[in-house]
Amino acid sequence: MYEHAPRTQPAERSAGSGDAASAHPLMPDVAAPVHPTASTATPAADHDGRDVAHHALRQLADALAERTPTAYERAVKPVVDLVLAVILLVVLSPLLALIALAVLVAVGRPVLIGQERAGRDGEPFTMLKFRTMRHDRRVQRDDRRRAERRRRRRLRGAVGNDRRSGDRRVTHKTLDDPRHTRTGLLLRKLSLDELPQLCNVIIGDMSLVGPRPELAHLTEQFEPWQHARHRVRPGITGLWQTTKRADGLLLHECIDLDLHDIAELSARTDLAILLRTPAALLRNKGVI
Repeated sequence: MYEHAPRTQPAERSAGSGDAASAHPLMPDVAAPVHPTASTATPAADHDGRDVAHHALRQLADALAERTPTAYERAVKPVVDLVLAVILLVVLSPLLALIALAVLVAVGRPVLIGQERAGRDGEPFTMLKFRTMRHDRRVQRDDRRRAERRRRRRLRGAVGNDRRSGDRRVTHKTLDDPRHTRTGLLLRKLSLDELPQLCNVIIGDMSLVGPRPELAHLTEQFEPWQHARHRVRPGITGLWQTTKRADGLLLHECIDLDLHDIAELSARTDLAILLRTPAALLRNKGVI
């Protein structure tokens, strides 16, 4: 029914720009993202500020390691996830069938792929997605030309360390990959390729709301404190999608959001994220 996406080695890291501290709508005064790829060429004051933020995140991660799951997490959230996922799967079945047909026409079989992601406690699982890219052998010459034109347009508009440039990416996905199809790019932009993950929720690998599951090979590069994001089941949607994704921040650059989300996990915050998700998808600027 689906094929496993090939595991790729992370691209070589390069320095990117740091981001100023900003508050997300649920947990105010969230520290600026801390990631090993952050630029070190900053004034001493900024460097000290990042050290303080980094230390605070480590302390939060240590606290989460000793945290006991609440009654909502143990008894209520799994039931709500299961019921809502089944309802959504039934209601969206016509849309799912239409997407599957579009993928079949655009890229052929299989229409689903399985990617190895890190789940709760870091255990790997197979995450389902609609396939949005051609195999290498099907890449056409005009696709390469279009990709080259997109690359040149972006370079002309780049100023300093552009967030949309490919140098900050640590996975195989790039905006210029000629294997992308128009159908696939549209599905990615609206996150419709993620809908098969409702099946992952039903079988218990994922939750509707939680930290996005990261590529399993990428988590091998995490610092110990960063694994605190794996204290809960990963989600289809979360704070990254509803606050930072459209701003160009990549998933691995927002571990601070994951930690604060876990620390404040409740029915209220889950509901708030679910309600914000549709609007976040509509304002997505095409980050894939």
